[in-house]
Amino acid sequence: MLDAAIVGMGRWGRVLVDSVQNRPGAPIRFVAGSTGTPEKAKDYAAAKGIRLHDSYEAVLADPAVRAVVLATPHGQHAAQVIQAARAGKHVFVEKPFTLSRADAEAAVAACRAAGVVMALGHNRRFLPAVAEMKALLAAGRLGTVLHVEGHISGPGAAGYKPGMWRADRHESPLGGMGGMGIHMIDMIINLAGRFREVSVRSFARVSQTIDDTTAMLAQLESGATVNFATLAMAPRYWRVALFGTDGMLEMQGPERLSFTPMQGEGWVRDYPKTDIEAAELAAFVKAVAGSVPYPLPVEEAIHGVAVFEAMIGSAASGGSRAVA
Repeated sequence: MLDAAIVGMGRWGRVLVDSVQNRPGAPIRFVAGSTGTPEKAKDYAAAKGIRLHDSYEAVLADPAVRAVVLATPHGQHAAQVIQAARAGKHVFVEKPFTLSRADAEAAVAACRAAGVVMALGHNRRFLPAVAEMKALLAAGRLGTVLHVEGHISGPGAAGYKPGMWRADRHESPLGGMGGMGIHMIDMIINLAGRFREVSVRSFARVSQTIDDTTAMLAQLESGATVNFATLAMAPRYWRVALFGTDGMLEMQGPERLSFTPMQGEGWVRDYPKTDIEAAELAAFVKAVAGSVPYPLPVEEAIHGVAVFEAMIGSAASGGSRAVA
């Protein structure tokens, strides 16, 4: 059993806690925590058996805490990961990992120097449909991948008010990218490989806080092209499709996958709903135990941040940007 602390106890921090706390067989439990608004969290923490500390530093000084789970504002992640590493704590950090490649590299370097595990919370990697897509790609069923389409949207920005951290353009550059779209960037990296160049348009058509419309055209290092969109004031929608010389794969929503071969009959499969938050935390525990590496290599975590940073630069300049 891995004793951990939850840092950040807003809506998403509670989703992570609820996925494992007091559940039979869960390999992790939250014994401590801290948050920016302790008065709002004290009843929840008491109900979950979590000792509420008055600061992140107090969490790191708690000898019962072996790992921290960070569900904090994006801009705080790099410094918090480095602090945790220096305190000898393993780290699970929510996405976006950081807002710059330099910060991501510094955080990873600190964890390596301390000999602690760092895991990034891209939970879509734990969907059975995604495992099937990777298996089909590895078996060559698509032939040469020519093009990738990605879309992830939701209505989150409709509820953002000035003063909320997610409504801050520094914390949420490119609108829905930080809360949603970064998941699709990781999905494309996971399935089709690294990005070479991006060209982005991002703006607010309706939102009074952050951009509500972000679209990208890109090329991967393989030569495949990509188009991608994330909308922050639209109905919830998830789609990723890969087009190859021998076939096409399309995932619509988290549980449905279709395969269309160049010749012959295709298929559509539905998968059971998976608690992907519990799955990613369980994978983190296995990585801490040294039994299985966490299934998102830190090099891919850094590359995802590099793509995000290039996208921000492209949107600001109006031109294309190479991914460092």
